[in-house]
Amino acid sequence: MSIGDIAGLIAAIAFAVLAGFLIYPLVRLGKLFDQLAQTVKDSGDHAIPALDEGVTTVRQVNKSLEDVNKISSAASTTAGNIGALTDLYGSFLGKPVIKLASSFYALKSTAKSFMDNKGAAPAGEAGRPKAAASKARSGKE
Repeated sequence: MSIGDIAGLIAAIAFAVLAGFLIYPLVRLGKLFDQLAQTVKDSGDHAIPALDEGVTTVRQVNKSLEDVNKISSAASTTAGNIGALTDLYGSFLGKPVIKLASSFYALKSTAKSFMDNKGAAPAGEAGRPKAAASKARSGKE
């Protein structure tokens, strides 16, 4: 055996040892990839039912929101109708009631004024209005 053959043999043994050391990490890396593939498959298997459940939930929420929109639309229409009805009653009944109330107030004020003047007027001036009575006292007529 020559020196070249011995050097080749040492290189071959070193390469075999190096390959032996590299096989273990490569086998572990292969197992890691297998576990990763299994995890991805399991995640996909569990994700599809979860997504289906999420879609069902979103559909139910949308249906509930449609019902709420119908209810709020009806409430808005009702509020508008009540406002219009209030305006109608206010214009139909409000003005006559206000006129009637003001007439009664004027009648009450006039009667009270008349009664106050009748009781406070001196003798002989009972039938006169207040302005005429004051003119008579001052001598101006």
